[in-house]
Amino acid sequence: MFWGSNGVWDSWPASCYGSGDFSHEQLDHHPDDTVAHLKLCAGIMITASHNPKQDNGYKVYWENGAQIISPHDKGISQAIEENLEPWPQAWDDSLIDGSPLLHDPSSPINKDYFEDLKKYCFHRSVNKETKVKFVHTSVHGVGHDFVQSAFKAFDFVPPEAVPEQKDPDPEFPTVKYPNPEEGKGVLTLSFALADKTKAKVVLANDPDADRLAVAEKQDSGEWRVFSGNELGALLGWWLFTSWKGKNQSHSALKDTYMLSSTVSSKILQAIALKEGFHFEETLTGFKWMGNRAKQLIDQGKNVLFAFEEAIGYMCCPFVLDKDGVSAAVISAELASFLATKNLSLSQQLKAIYVEYGYHITKASYFICHDQVTIKKLFENLRNYDGKNNYPKACGRFEISGIRDLTTGYDDSQPDKKAVLPTSKSSQMITFMFANGGVATIRTSGTEPKIKYYSELRAPPGTSDPEQLRKELNELVSAIEEHFFQPQKYNLQRKAE
Repeated sequence: MFWGSNGVWDSWPASCYGSGDFSHEQLDHHPDDTVAHLKLCAGIMITASHNPKQDNGYKVYWENGAQIISPHDKGISQAIEENLEPWPQAWDDSLIDGSPLLHDPSSPINKDYFEDLKKYCFHRSVNKETKVKFVHTSVHGVGHDFVQSAFKAFDFVPPEAVPEQKDPDPEFPTVKYPNPEEGKGVLTLSFALADKTKAKVVLANDPDADRLAVAEKQDSGEWRVFSGNELGALLGWWLFTSWKGKNQSHSALKDTYMLSSTVSSKILQAIALKEGFHFEETLTGFKWMGNRAKQLIDQGKNVLFAFEEAIGYMCCPFVLDKDGVSAAVISAELASFLATKNLSLSQQLKAIYVEYGYHITKASYFICHDQVTIKKLFENLRNYDGKNNYPKACGRFEISGIRDLTTGYDDSQPDKKAVLPTSKSSQMITFMFANGGVATIRTSGTEPKIKYYSELRAPPGTSDPEQLRKELNELVSAIEEHFFQPQKYNLQRKAE
């Protein structure tokens, strides 16, 4: 549901009954641009996102079109705590049935969305003639119709849809978890259809279509599923290259920005350093990147792209959130353009790393349902070498720096205080290693997981990627053994 009001969070109860309400009667994927487009007070999206079917929840968007951050989140939490019992009026359907205040904005909003999306089509003639075939799955979610329409907006032949997964189904009957980030296990039906239709690229959205996974058929016949960091490198390079082709002035370059979350690869930073635009990192989650992008846009800056490693991409800043639909069609145009140069996505990714430096990443998680155990694990890290002494090494790997965004500690700063916002309600510690490696351990905000993210970077033209990968794997093994201690804390590894 969406409503417009001049009120703020503490007047929501009144605004619910006295404002214009805008409710999408069909399943939808992009509430954020609805909020901004209609100049609404706020918007709510009911979704389980990519979580298991037992989960359900909602996202709240503020009047700027981005997800809420403080102080609005705290205000909403307080309002919930003060209203744990449903109001008597909540059961009265007549409040909305036939109300002149209730409107369905789907048709004009969707029309404007695809018109705005067309501005990010750079090679329409290539799209019309491409021989590259695509398969798309919405994994029982809402993405099918939107991706079909996005392809038409770019003058593509629409992709083949996985028939068993194209219609919304809250049971998600064909997958264990409806999350394309889990990799090949979620894409079995997509690969089968792609092999049957001789499609080279698979595009997979999660159920609310804000995330995108991409897989490409290799010359060996195997399917390669790109990680979120790898696809972030490809899309960031593509959007910058396409923008640069139309904007040659230095003044335009110095006002151009890309963003990524602090646990994501820093490949965009490497590209920015060489090409001359700005890069910024934010806390994890698009609520931070969306709000920062809005601030920059309001300052007259040009935000080209933002991404997070959890397969979330903001390719078009008229949507201040990750958007799997725009990312899908832009990925298709990238693949089609590369095909005219006899290049694959994999080959272009290698070219990016050769030019800007290899960024090898590895991420995974452990499952833990006990909050007390999770707290013990992190407190052990904070007192590893005695009280209030973080570890100085992890196995054979020397630690050169530590940032703790739970306590606000950062030893790289003169005052030892972290620059990024901190929160005592979540656990997050980043370790910098003497070999150039970086690893972050954090709790998930939505699932019973302790996640880790690691990266090993090298300057352009100086490293063997396989040696880097070997070094990173050894570092990750040391982190699992010494920091996670899965046997001690009874942690469950991610199922492969």
